[in-house]
Amino acid sequence: PTHPGEVLKDELDYRGISQRALARDLGMSYSVLNEVLNGKRALNTELAMMLEAALGVDAAPLLAMQNEYNMMMAERNESFMEKLKNVKRIAAVF
Repeated sequence: PTHPGEVLKDELDYRGISQRALARDLGMSYSVLNEVLNGKRALNTELAMMLEAALGVDAAPLLAMQNEYNMMMAERNESFMEKLKNVKRIAAVF
């Protein structure tokens, strides 16, 4: 799965919109927007909706991409997967 920030970053590049200008127009910090666009921060519902309003990019598929990305990252997290196995063992007793 692809982080939705990659898609959004490509869209901004294609349209010639600077991250700083968009952040200013959305009333948010540049660093937060930059972290989302670079896959260092998750895209949340509110930002997805603001980007939809500003760019006309549908929020729902972006949020679905974020969810798939989150699932993939969780599955790659060895310590979390070990914890999940332990929970499944405990739940099997019930």
